[in-house]
Amino acid sequence: MKTEIKSKRIQSVINELKDQYMETDSNCRPWIIGFSGGKDSTVLLMLTWIAMQELREEGKSLKRRVYVVCNDTMVENPIIEEYVSNVLLKIGEAAHAQAMPVQVVTTTPQIEDTFWYCVIGKGYPVPNNSFRFCTEKMKIKPTSKFITDQVVSDGEAIVLVGTRLTESQQRERSIRRHEIKGHRLSKHPLNPNTYTYAPIKELMLEEVWWIINTIPSPWGFDNKILFNIYLDASADDYECPTVVTDKSHKSCGQSRFGCWICTVVKEDKSMSSLVKKGVEWMKPLLEYRNRLVENRNISELRCSTRRNGQTAIDETGHNLGNYTMDYRITMLRDLLRTQKKVQESHSSVRLITSQELIAIQVIWFRDGNFTTTVNDIYNEVYGYNIPNMEIGLQERLMLEKSCHSPQHFRLIQELLALQKSKILLMRKIGLQNDIEDRLDTFIKEQERA
Repeated sequence: MKTEIKSKRIQSVINELKDQYMETDSNCRPWIIGFSGGKDSTVLLMLTWIAMQELREEGKSLKRRVYVVCNDTMVENPIIEEYVSNVLLKIGEAAHAQAMPVQVVTTTPQIEDTFWYCVIGKGYPVPNNSFRFCTEKMKIKPTSKFITDQVVSDGEAIVLVGTRLTESQQRERSIRRHEIKGHRLSKHPLNPNTYTYAPIKELMLEEVWWIINTIPSPWGFDNKILFNIYLDASADDYECPTVVTDKSHKSCGQSRFGCWICTVVKEDKSMSSLVKKGVEWMKPLLEYRNRLVENRNISELRCSTRRNGQTAIDETGHNLGNYTMDYRITMLRDLLRTQKKVQESHSSVRLITSQELIAIQVIWFRDGNFTTTVNDIYNEVYGYNIPNMEIGLQERLMLEKSCHSPQHFRLIQELLALQKSKILLMRKIGLQNDIEDRLDTFIKEQERA
């Protein structure tokens, strides 16, 4: 059933989308829509879907495939994560039911690029404006890989972005910098053989909310849920000037949602507002995030060298290297306690995955920590008695008989733990050096004894 669009400006965007969709090109280049679940990406997908529906009603064949790509950083705001998960499920079901050439894809960072592996595992300082490893590792790389893989199979691809000129001066400059005057498509700044297309760049904020509040979702989801999330997360005095269509449409803020653990911003206003407005179960998350910010630059919690061995001390003697092993252990213990607290009311929430815990243990072994294990901390927090994954009994007895002293037995166990990383981690660079370093340390310990 055709959706009636009363706004000429919005219908003109749909008409442009229809025209671009039907453009003749050699490979029928697929469209890739980056979908975050926020207001702009939701409107972009809605208008694209409506354009395709109108083309079908006009008797046109929908040959061009559309990929709805959602990047899960694995540290998304839990409320947004649950919402996006439900929306993506609905989109997939509706695409199948309506026989639309739309496919949902979720990308995630490699285990060695996740936030917790980098911070708790390797000891990276949490991100700030001058050190933002998270953007590259957790957002750009996973999506770029999908785009690159798609380009390899299709030759070229077109990425539809939901950026708008009125969002901010920085966004406007970015759009203007990459656009080609007189052309809808621009060369992608990162991916070769890829183009970008910003169909809603001229839309005002009022029009975005008008679409969400008045046009039914073509995949059958209730847009009021999204509106209310923004409403609850409004933390400032700015009120987005929505077109009020009924009494429930109060003004809502322009809050942005991102990772719940984001330390780049001074204050997470959206999460703070959610807590103030009654979402009490998120308070432990906010408190944990704030502690990471407060502890970021404490010299005692940082090493005097970086992971590559380079000296990292400023002129005042302040340590600027990676986090100490003691602080990494403290962070993990605190994170698991936070997770346990949240799970008392929201049992489905997982702040860190089992795969990340395993990977953290591997890097701790490679960093020379064989005393406090991830397993020990997990048992301590959750009150479990899960045994550590050690070598089997028969192998242990054989080793004990072969070794001349308990120190030799312990050394071999440590070397075996390091060797496990060859199986568990994708990147094995440095493993041989780690083993040699451990042997050198053991020899020095024996000489001192």
